[in-house]
Amino acid sequence: MDKEKDSILKDIVLSSRIRLARNIDKIPFPNKISDEESENIINKVKNIFSKNNHKFISLKDLDSNDINCLLEKNIISSKLASNKDKSAVILADNKHSIMINEEDHIRIQSIEDGLNLEKAFEKANKIDDIIENNLEYAFDEKLGYLTACPTNIGTGLRASIMIHLPALSMNNRMPGIFNAVSQVGMTVRGRYGEGSRALGNIYQISNQITLGLEEKEIINNLKAAVNQVINEENLTRNKLMENSKYEIEDKIYRSLGILKSAVLLNNVECLNLLSSVRLGIEMSIIKDIKYETINKLILDTQPANLKNMYGKDITEKQVKYFRANMVKEEFNIVK
Repeated sequence: MDKEKDSILKDIVLSSRIRLARNIDKIPFPNKISDEESENIINKVKNIFSKNNHKFISLKDLDSNDINCLLEKNIISSKLASNKDKSAVILADNKHSIMINEEDHIRIQSIEDGLNLEKAFEKANKIDDIIENNLEYAFDEKLGYLTACPTNIGTGLRASIMIHLPALSMNNRMPGIFNAVSQVGMTVRGRYGEGSRALGNIYQISNQITLGLEEKEIINNLKAAVNQVINEENLTRNKLMENSKYEIEDKIYRSLGILKSAVLLNNVECLNLLSSVRLGIEMSIIKDIKYETINKLILDTQPANLKNMYGKDITEKQVKYFRANMVKEEFNIVK
């Protein structure tokens, strides 16, 4: 039974993320700092990791497409991108990054595949310890870590799960899910966080409360909420197969057929078709395509990534053409 549960979690949960918000003591929050102060903060953090094999990127040195590429990969946030003249990011790899001068001076981010919050927290915590050994954080004995937004005060920990919920979306049950998780201190957003759309039926579930709870409690509470959502998704899938088996199979196979033959694909259409195929894999309707193939295509077919691969001056029609080609080539490899 445990193996079956682990398999379901692997099917539906794409990734786990831990983000720690920190600020340097006696320095104004990023929305109040001067250009000189922002450079000072960037250099303080950069110097800590100067001897590591980490990549330092100043956002003001990037063009808009390179910034969008980092956004598409969830390496940086839209808030950091909007503050590009005063911000930077340090990359250990595509899964672990340190955003500098986002909403807070420091945002440590760690991402792991599947439902693996504990491992993500362990890695983020190690980075946090390194920084705290070199800088004095803004900290209050009663309140905890002090942050620009009151909702992050306390642990400064935001844990989130990226999850695929096509059945609940098809049955228009997501508003009810939004309401249910909010009752237990969680929130549901699109793939890129606050204000973003849930393209391809991919949602992000995260904690809203950081004050008065320990890190372990936050992680356990999120896992409990996610397990409930997964249970609802699976029950809805079972009902769909009982009542509309042929229609669901038709939707899945039609989606696969379009992906294998389309000459032009726009981004939203492509993500929705990939979602249907992923559902087919999750429900064992499609057995010759791997999850990794779909997950890779979800990232690689994004607009900025395609422009980085095929030329930043390509037209929107060419983007659609190269997207369709990429999908067909990937499926040909799978055959």
